[in-house]
Amino acid sequence: MYPTAGHISPERYRLAMDAKAFFMEFYNCNCEHVAIENPVPLRIVGLPAPSQSIQPYEFGEPYSKKTLLWLKGLPKLVPTKILQQHTPWMPSNTGGFSRGQGGSHGIAHDPRTASKTFQGIADAMAHQWSEYLLQPTLF
Repeated sequence: MYPTAGHISPERYRLAMDAKAFFMEFYNCNCEHVAIENPVPLRIVGLPAPSQSIQPYEFGEPYSKKTLLWLKGLPKLVPTKILQQHTPWMPSNTGGFSRGQGGSHGIAHDPRTASKTFQGIADAMAHQWSEYLLQPTLF
C-alpha cells in the first residue's frame, strides 16, 4: 500500500531526517572550502537553499539530471559545453504513464546508476575549483 498524496511514511521521514543530519555535518563543518553535491531533496526535509543548480548537458554530457550544489568558499561552476540535445537520466512522472500523461523512462533504473556523477561535471569541478584555489586573484 502506497501513502496517499501529500503524506510520507514515518519510516521514510525518519530516514530523510537522518540523511539531513548527515548532510548538515558537512554543511556546517569548520572548513574554508566546501562543495556538497546532492539531488533535489524532498521539500519536507528543509535543507538550506543550494548555491547552484546544474545539469549534465551544461558540461558536455547528453543527459538531464538536475543536481544541486552547496558551496562555501568556492565559485559557482561555469558551464563548459552546453548540449541542446539531451535525454533524461532519471525516470520521471512514472505514475503518469498509467494515467495517459506520459513521462520519461530515463536511463537510470537502480540506485548505483542513479547516483552517477558525470565526467563532464567532475572535470569542471576539478579544473575550475583547483584553478580558483591555486590562483584566487584571478576570480
